[in-house]
Amino acid sequence: MPWLFFYKKIRRILMKEQIIKIANDLQNEMIILRRDFHKHAETGWTEFRTAAIVAKYLEDCGYKVLVGDEVMKEETIMALPPPEVLSQHMERARNQGAPTKYLDKMQGGKLGVVGILETGKPGPTIGFRFDMDANDLVESNDPEHRPVKEGFASINEGAMHGCGHDGHTAIGLGLAKTLMQICDALVGTIKLVFQPAEEGVRGAASMVANADDMDYIFGMHIGFKADKTGKLICGTNGFLATNKFDAIYKGVPAHAGAKPEEGKSALLAAAAATLAMQGIYRHSAGASRINIGVLEAGTGRNVVPDRAVIKLETRGETSEICSFTSNEAIRILRAASEMYDTPVEIKEMGGAVSADSDPEMVAFAREVAEDLGIFDDIQDTADLGASEDVTYFMNRVQENGGKASYLMVGADIAAGHHDKLFDFDEGVLTKSVIVLATMAHRLGQQ
Repeated sequence: MPWLFFYKKIRRILMKEQIIKIANDLQNEMIILRRDFHKHAETGWTEFRTAAIVAKYLEDCGYKVLVGDEVMKEETIMALPPPEVLSQHMERARNQGAPTKYLDKMQGGKLGVVGILETGKPGPTIGFRFDMDANDLVESNDPEHRPVKEGFASINEGAMHGCGHDGHTAIGLGLAKTLMQICDALVGTIKLVFQPAEEGVRGAASMVANADDMDYIFGMHIGFKADKTGKLICGTNGFLATNKFDAIYKGVPAHAGAKPEEGKSALLAAAAATLAMQGIYRHSAGASRINIGVLEAGTGRNVVPDRAVIKLETRGETSEICSFTSNEAIRILRAASEMYDTPVEIKEMGGAVSADSDPEMVAFAREVAEDLGIFDDIQDTADLGASEDVTYFMNRVQENGGKASYLMVGADIAAGHHDKLFDFDEGVLTKSVIVLATMAHRLGQQ
């Protein structure tokens, strides 16, 4: 009936205006949050302060908040720092003003946080995932670097938000408050997932079970292929699967002049493996990569080296290609161990699977973005050409019959991602909340 069509259209216009107003009103609050996270940057598995602030903020907004064992599976956590390091960072977080209510539940690096908004009305379960960690990076002290100039440069040595995850976390919290303010117009359930340790693709695998009941999952990133303010990429493809390993060879030390025959060189084993891995065949089904980024060995020129460490990664256009390359690398690592009689321990240090955004969600995001009128350059898709462990969530939802997409929201940036001078146009915070909140509302009305 015509009147019903116009009624729905008017309600949609009114809701759009309401969301835009709420997000604009939250702009200063999100900037304060983003700058606070930037100043107190925490790298993967040490985000105690960030996670505790997120949990308290969600609680204050009225969300059901799950943390620690409630959202993370200990047996699937990859590459945790030693317990003493975690304790030091937890104490640092406490000293830097972390809300204490949730800290004890985060013992052992269980830093994931999930906020749940149950509307009480039938509808889909919609998930949004945000990463919280900083980079292992020393921030520039250039007086023209805006965080230095305006007093929010990182005070935590060796940690810097050089990829925009401080902005992602602030966006997630702005979205939380926005959705709560329009709760009466929502249906179903909203789940906001705040993930630690995305850098090094280590955190998502231990939280992916939180996606089991989701009908939709969305991730997002500031910048990358959306390289200017006002640009939006509605879906991302070309996520490379990856595996990251440390291989530790253990040899036998000996005097290199007096008794060399008594030694077993871990260095030679590691060097042989390093060279041999470069000869792994490429795969006919698509792109594959291997990179040995670190080779450390030896203590002195006259000592047969008794320890060597290789840090490497493999990548593939698909998970199957990556698995082929990884399995070959592991075979070579073990063969070198046998050849030089030096036991090797191989540790999994991170990983992600391949994924693509669902075309239906790309079209949906474009429809929303065009209607909002806040973007001047809207693109359907782009290939990331890198790895991101949001793919665990995307794959899990898709395998269960749901839909997924990963958006890139444009922002002018001061320097490239992972650069010590990285900074971004904070106007992206508001634009991101507006588009994500509108998507959450309209998905429930489909």
